[in-house]
Amino acid sequence: RGAGPGRAMAGGQGLALLALLLGRAAAGGMLYPRETPARERKELGGLWSFRADLSPRRDAGFVQRWYRQPLWQTGPVIDMPVPASFNDITQDPSLENFIGWVWYEKEVLLPLRWLQDGLGTRVVLRFGSAHYYSIVWVNGVQVVEHEGGHLPFEADISSVVRSSPGGPCRITVALNNTLTPHTLPPGSIQYMPDRAKYPKNYFVQNTRFDFFNYAGIHRPVVLYTTPSVYIDDITVTTASSESMAMVQYQVSVLGSTSYSVSLSLRDQEGKVVATGDGTAGELKVLNPNLWWPYLMHENPGYRYFLEVKVQAQRNGVELEDVYTLPIGIRTVHVTDTQFLINGKPFYFHGVNKHEDADIRGKGLDWPLMVKDFNLLRWLGANSFRTSHYPYSEETMDLCDAQGIVVIDECPGVGIKTAESFGNKSLQHHLLVMEELIRRDKNRPSVVMWSVANEPASELAPAGYYFKTVIAHTKALDPSRPVTFVTDANYAHDLGAPYVDVICVNSYFSWYHDPGHLEVIPLQLTAQFENWYKTYQKPIIQSEYGADAIPGLHSDPPLMFTEEYQKALLREYHSIFDKKRKEYLIGELIWNFADFMTNQGTTRVLGNKKGIFTRQRQPKAAAFVLRERYWKIANESSCLPPIIKSHALFL
Repeated sequence: RGAGPGRAMAGGQGLALLALLLGRAAAGGMLYPRETPARERKELGGLWSFRADLSPRRDAGFVQRWYRQPLWQTGPVIDMPVPASFNDITQDPSLENFIGWVWYEKEVLLPLRWLQDGLGTRVVLRFGSAHYYSIVWVNGVQVVEHEGGHLPFEADISSVVRSSPGGPCRITVALNNTLTPHTLPPGSIQYMPDRAKYPKNYFVQNTRFDFFNYAGIHRPVVLYTTPSVYIDDITVTTASSESMAMVQYQVSVLGSTSYSVSLSLRDQEGKVVATGDGTAGELKVLNPNLWWPYLMHENPGYRYFLEVKVQAQRNGVELEDVYTLPIGIRTVHVTDTQFLINGKPFYFHGVNKHEDADIRGKGLDWPLMVKDFNLLRWLGANSFRTSHYPYSEETMDLCDAQGIVVIDECPGVGIKTAESFGNKSLQHHLLVMEELIRRDKNRPSVVMWSVANEPASELAPAGYYFKTVIAHTKALDPSRPVTFVTDANYAHDLGAPYVDVICVNSYFSWYHDPGHLEVIPLQLTAQFENWYKTYQKPIIQSEYGADAIPGLHSDPPLMFTEEYQKALLREYHSIFDKKRKEYLIGELIWNFADFMTNQGTTRVLGNKKGIFTRQRQPKAAAFVLRERYWKIANESSCLPPIIKSHALFL
């Protein structure tokens, strides 16, 4: 399944058509569902019924219309936790690597007050994410279809559930994890016709990225309500001086053309600091508390709370909707050598991560998430990149609240063939950026968008492709810089002219000259100097690292030992320290923790480049990085001595 025009598009007409298609596809807001005096929320996590379609063409569920009856009546079902990936839940090896359609089902009862027509209540079904392609039915009626595995989607199901009040609400989801050259990330299906080597109808999913293609309903599923006249979207941007901040806002209201809008901005103590009215305007805040990154201020992650109220009358009934949006007041600016937050130089000393853990795969897990943030603080990390897809909204909330700076990356990983740079892929990529910005545009932690990771940006179509994607991203959000992460040669990268910050991945003495630590200073220095001489833009070392098997030791250091990982980091750090005095604005280790990959001769139960194990236990390199990050923080921050002295105990 897929969407897109069947003929090639070029030039202005192509862009105009793409814009028209995008406007239709991604219309409306995507506010996070919060309980307010006007809104209720019902969590649908827990056990769902589950069935994989094992038919040769994976189409039995559609041919037999499994959505028209309870799933258990169609054949054997098992319990499946939501949120979670389905791959590692059972002992069935065929499910571990299953490609195709799987089916989920949940029956819930709705409060009668949600179903009374006279109150005009909207009932909305929302998925935080499901990987990769989803079709959703309620009581046998299709309500939404969505492509993409890492962003939310929803449907107004009010009319469907009111048609059978008092009865159970049966939610059926068909989910397909197949990746094609035009999905994001891309992939391909390879059929194996040789019956002497492979069973009948045998095929495999090929990908060009180095993490396991977990699938399932990965983030919370909720039902929530709004009045029939409701706040659909809010957009906030901020600017500030020493004594004054300006909060510009736009509010979208749907359901009526006759309504009033009032706003109040409260600080963290609950005090109202500014008020306004109307769907667009500016709030002025005297002596604002700015949003600062962790370790850059004694009170990082300061947030205000913008309460928006809409009052309207419909069919003689007084309606009121209320939504509260957390915001942070901060500015971002890029020069040719610096990245400035609130006018002060910011140095990214952080990590790359994955949403990945034992058993639950990419499923949202609160204990794991909180543990990860405690480890980030212990490490002295002030930032991470959402490699290589948008992370959960719950994760982003913690970044906002704790002052962790985010490079927000779309799922543009593995774009390696000319086919994946075509117009069909481009159309989908633009839509994904629109959905990502719609979701995360108001987050103070998000300081830069990343539109891809390690694409084949030296291929001829890449220049036009990235020029278009980056221009579209900037048009959607002029307030943030845009980048993509490259591993191409500086002289042949056709996308680099369009980015604001150069992000470079390199693995000297690992994938290149493996085992030769002595080449790192020369090669890394040349890398930085070539990129900066060519583009005169600040640079982030967006990936570097080495695999280390926990407990494997060697002195002198040999590859895959903890000693080699430590030694490699120190060689990189010696050059970082020289170049951060010039134009290097950040370093992000690959990776925060070990993670699962496809099986292969170079992967022993996954990628072992983590400084923590998959179970979040530190390797020796974690202590090297911790010492470094706290040293950088203490040198560059204005933290009171009491916070610096307590670094060891965080």
